[in-house]
Amino acid sequence: MIVAATQFAPVAGDVAANVETMAALVRAAGAEGARVVVFAELSLTGYEPSLIRDAPELVLAEDDPRLEPLREACRAVSAAAVVNGPVAGPGSRPGITSLVIGPDGALLARYDKRHLYGVEAEVFAPGAVDGRFALDGVRFALATCYDNRFPELAERAAADGCAVYLASSVLGADNDSFTAVYPVRARDFGLYVVLGNVLGANEDGEGAGRAGAWGPDGERLADAGPDAPGFVLAEVG
Repeated sequence: MIVAATQFAPVAGDVAANVETMAALVRAAGAEGARVVVFAELSLTGYEPSLIRDAPELVLAEDDPRLEPLREACRAVSAAAVVNGPVAGPGSRPGITSLVIGPDGALLARYDKRHLYGVEAEVFAPGAVDGRFALDGVRFALATCYDNRFPELAERAAADGCAVYLASSVLGADNDSFTAVYPVRARDFGLYVVLGNVLGANEDGEGAGRAGAWGPDGERLADAGPDAPGFVLAEVG
């Protein structure tokens, strides 16, 4: 199976513009054979927790009509997309949520980030369950940025029969996750690890790109580099 790891600079607070960019990336990656396309943390709004706190209209629903271009793109190329944004839940605060839109445009899975970092805890509600979905006989695990600092998530994923661990993140160039987290999770638990990251300025700093994948031996399979928006492909599973 081929998975695409993406990177782009989201427009802060502009869901429509970000959805348009993401839909175009799904179509382009799907045209090159990708069955799953992975995006960064809060890619639907940009990583802007304070803005989201003060602008409740940025919170999406699972069936939000603003996501229809993404659903159409998934259907057009028969690919699933892992899209992340502030999504309403049962309580008063949204989650930092990965919605997995299936190749038929339907919701395949939802995962709410379990481990919140810094200001996130003032804006969002943490999730309580692990994220899983299966496609073409391959089982996937979902994790979001700071989640990846907790090896038990990857350990449970491997024990649960997952072959691929999808990490939607926001990482700057000085973040040691590129060397001390993602390849270690891959190697320690025999997983393919796929990273969606951002470019451009955000509330956390400056996105460093380098979206891509690591193999179960911890070696890099694909690296999108630090500058150009787009995607890279990796064969997994």
